[in-house]
Amino acid sequence: MSNSLALKPRQKIALWVLRGLMAFVFIATGMMKLFAMPMLVDDFNRLGLGLWFMYFTGALEVIGGVAVLAPRWSPWAALLLLGPIDIGAFITQLTVFHHDWIHPIVFGAMLFGIVYLQRNALRSKAP
Repeated sequence: MSNSLALKPRQKIALWVLRGLMAFVFIATGMMKLFAMPMLVDDFNRLGLGLWFMYFTGALEVIGGVAVLAPRWSPWAALLLLGPIDIGAFITQLTVFHHDWIHPIVFGAMLFGIVYLQRNALRSKAP
């Protein structure tokens, strides 16, 4: 039984809006990394971990962005995007780039909303 069946109509709408927004954001930013946009190449070179890390991050963002749209995988994908991706971006913005720390907070709150609305699915067995 899907967790979304237990949600009220407004919660279902909110969940789908959050899923759609997060899918758009993470698929777009992930594709920008996978296509090696020059600005991102410069940023990842400045980060000092090599371009493999840019491609790895981009792949995780695209996979998470697609998976967040699938109700069965959505809470797990949101955790993937929230944990290493969003929190990592926040820490990197604060410690390396020293700018634009508000976007990871906003996206993190939206991802947390997805996790919160589907908390019962996380309590049950893994997908």
